[in-house]
Amino acid sequence: MSKSFTKLSSISKTDTGFSNSAHRIKGVDTSLTAFIGLTRKGPANKPTKIFNFTEFENIFGGLVKEYVLGYCVQHFYINGGTACYIVRVKSPDGNENVPPATIIGKDGNNKSDRTGIHALDCIDYFNILCIPPYNRKNSVSNIVYRKALKYCESRRAILIIDPPSYWLKNKVIPSVDDIENAVGNLRHPNAAMYYPHIGANDPLDNKNIRTFVPSGAIAGTIAKTDKDRGVWKAPAGLSADVAGVSELAMRLTDEQIGQLNKLGVNCLRNKSPKGIVIWGARTLRGTDNLASEWKYLPVRRTALFIEESLFRGTSWVVFEPNDEALWSQIRISVSAFLNELLQKGAFASTVPSKAYFVKCDSQTTTQYDIQKGIVNIIVGFAPLKPAEFVVIKIKQQKAQRGVSYSKKVGN
Repeated sequence: MSKSFTKLSSISKTDTGFSNSAHRIKGVDTSLTAFIGLTRKGPANKPTKIFNFTEFENIFGGLVKEYVLGYCVQHFYINGGTACYIVRVKSPDGNENVPPATIIGKDGNNKSDRTGIHALDCIDYFNILCIPPYNRKNSVSNIVYRKALKYCESRRAILIIDPPSYWLKNKVIPSVDDIENAVGNLRHPNAAMYYPHIGANDPLDNKNIRTFVPSGAIAGTIAKTDKDRGVWKAPAGLSADVAGVSELAMRLTDEQIGQLNKLGVNCLRNKSPKGIVIWGARTLRGTDNLASEWKYLPVRRTALFIEESLFRGTSWVVFEPNDEALWSQIRISVSAFLNELLQKGAFASTVPSKAYFVKCDSQTTTQYDIQKGIVNIIVGFAPLKPAEFVVIKIKQQKAQRGVSYSKKVGN
């Protein structure tokens, strides 16, 4: 793939006849989290956006001792989360047992008829999905995670997967077979798992330490990292300390952490004097033996962020004549956006030609494409780690728009 790109000196020009300011591409939010589960009260199957835990208490009834969702939302805000959607589901028999079909829900013809995961069709955008266990006794079923992962792929979102409860009960580090049995069919670039369970005080139990799944705290830490450093920064290391956690269900050695990371499992550890921190930033495709181009979570999330931002920021092109004047403006607009990211430290190099490229011309958009009303934009960028180009192809069409990836090409 040729690394051609629009020179930065041309970004301020308006010789194409278009107004650059009118087509300035803005980066989308990167850490808007959706939670699905049981609550005491509130609208059912209606995604409700909240900005703090007080709103969760007022709308959904706050913490319920046997419902895990409320605690995860609390951990999310303790760790720096800023906004999230709550999708309340209702148990068919009125207790804390929720069958997989209720969480998966129905994909109705009308948005108002959609339930469970599909209720998220009613919102424009989210980045992270958490589905905590519905009660403290059980784990989320594999079929729910599979359906949720497929949905996340369609929405360009990440699914955070909690470790199964039997890993906690066994009180041993999961083996290779344990991990494969739990996530072997979930090894997708849009999925990430964190281990082990966390111990935090429970306001409903005299603030005694109880064990919880880590997904809510992880989503909050990711949100804080995005806000402080950017989506391209790995939510891991000494800067990714997890607040409100007193202990871990398992104490891991360096060797155990290394082995789990190689299997695509991110770990939590006690790192004095920081306390509990995240150690590992891999997707579930990030096992060493798979050698995936989407091994690292920040690389995948940066690609999704750029994809979503460009998808929305270039939607205007379908209303313009499909010619060189349009392609020139697209190159200018997209390059300006990528240059802003370069200035923020998003790429492996501070030199534009080594950091990104943009192609939109008669080679990417053929005469056949023009007749079909299609504009093809090819964008490549060099993420912080690894420093190889990730290439994205964006297709804008009057009746249909889409985005696809190609594999990395070397520097």
